Amino acid sequence: MKVTLAGQGWTFETAAPDTVLQSADRAGIRLPSSCRNGTCRTCICQATSGAVRYKIDWPGLSPDEKRDGYILPCVAIAETDLVIQAPAAGKLPVPPRTGA
Repeated sequence: MKVTLAGQGWTFETAAPDTVLQSADRAGIRLPSSCRNGTCRTCICQATSGAVRYKIDWPGLSPDEKRDGYILPCVAIAETDLVIQAPAAGKLPVPPRTGA
């Protein structure tokens, strides 16, 4: 499945069992995060389209937040293509090449 960051226009691929956050990291995109277990809410962002399921029973979101499309990428697994609003996202530095 494809995840698109609406404000930046960046995209990356994701597939279960990886979370949206893990897939973003692998694609060189930094989404803010801290606990990585669904409680601190550092990674909260809004999905404007698509659907996710969670690795835990009750992630740190209120029913109203869930209804309004907010997700926690650290414990969210995409079930469809997603479009998310993540204003604090950034590109991870590319490590220097070594060897010949």
